[in-house]
Amino acid sequence: MYQISTLNALALGYTRKVVSIADLLAHGDTGLGTFENLDGEMIVLDGHCYRAGDDGSVTEPSTNRGVPFASVAFLKGSLKFDLGAVPNVERLKDLLNLKIEEGFGLNSMHIVRIDGNFAKVDARSENGLRSQHVELKELLSMNQKAFTFEHVKGSLVCLYYPDYMEGINAAGWHFHFVSDDKTKGGHVFDLSMEFGHASLDKISQLEMQLPTEAAFDTYSLTKASQKDIKQVEQGKG
Repeated sequence: MYQISTLNALALGYTRKVVSIADLLAHGDTGLGTFENLDGEMIVLDGHCYRAGDDGSVTEPSTNRGVPFASVAFLKGSLKFDLGAVPNVERLKDLLNLKIEEGFGLNSMHIVRIDGNFAKVDARSENGLRSQHVELKELLSMNQKAFTFEHVKGSLVCLYYPDYMEGINAAGWHFHFVSDDKTKGGHVFDLSMEFGHASLDKISQLEMQLPTEAAFDTYSLTKASQKDIKQVEQGKG
């Protein structure tokens, strides 16, 4: 896994450029993250980087654009399996947890791609707000918008980080969605999937690129609220 910065830094408001999209894509073809100034949700799929705006519409931004936080890997699909009807995101988490438990992987990172038909995808995104030391929950309270896609084909990018890595990234599962036609997407809160095909990799190496500017060292990263992080990761509020 190649990761840009830490979730604690993002939660405390470090949303400046650390690398470009081009730099990011040199290290992985699948993943998720956000853009400089928290300007939308990022979905990396098939070596392309897509941006979901605050209306759920998707574009492919210039590769010069800045990235403050992201995780990517080269997906090999070492384990492939089919999924039937999944009524909600909690059930999907349970099914994916069973798969990684079978491979004795609860203490490892995982990346999964699920291509499927979705009856519903509840998602969110946001547009950018230039700021410094404004916490993620406050930025999202000002800019976040939620939306629902119905009867759509598309792909979920799913990342799993184990509990002991909380703060480096979000512990547990994190989902972003992009439609097959690359017009709709965002950070996923809930879903209803009719069927899907999954490709999963267990990852046991992490390379992290931290910000190099002096401003990064003005953040007290241990003060990031894990409760607030879970709220913005899992809830619409």
